[in-house]
Amino acid sequence: MSYKYNNIKERFDLHVDGANKTVKGEFELDKNSHLLMGVAITSDQDQLVFYRGSQKIQLNDSELFPEGFESRLLMSSVSVPPNQRMVKIGLKETGNGRVEVWYTDKDHPNPNVKFRPYRVTFYFFSIPGDRC
Repeated sequence: MSYKYNNIKERFDLHVDGANKTVKGEFELDKNSHLLMGVAITSDQDQLVFYRGSQKIQLNDSELFPEGFESRLLMSSVSVPPNQRMVKIGLKETGNGRVEVWYTDKDHPNPNVKFRPYRVTFYFFSIPGDRC
């Protein structure tokens, strides 16, 4: 596939099947990915991620977001224009393209966000090597 005019957009899912647990995911970015420029989070249960979720994200061994970074800070609402729905992280060389995510679910006092199994989706946006 030619990426001449397109950025690379990748999706990776984590399944949270227990309350107050940390789920780890290890993902490999597209081999054509050269510079990581942004991250976004969504879910099949946005309210649970917003109130209960935090994570740590690393690219290779470089920390992008520290442990306990609240998921709500990486989410956007439908009122945000589609081309602005990622958190820009600058331009980080992808190296071997290994991304690690530690997602933590934690109880919240809001009675409307009781635990039930849910999916958290991480989107990574990068620039291919042929555009650099």
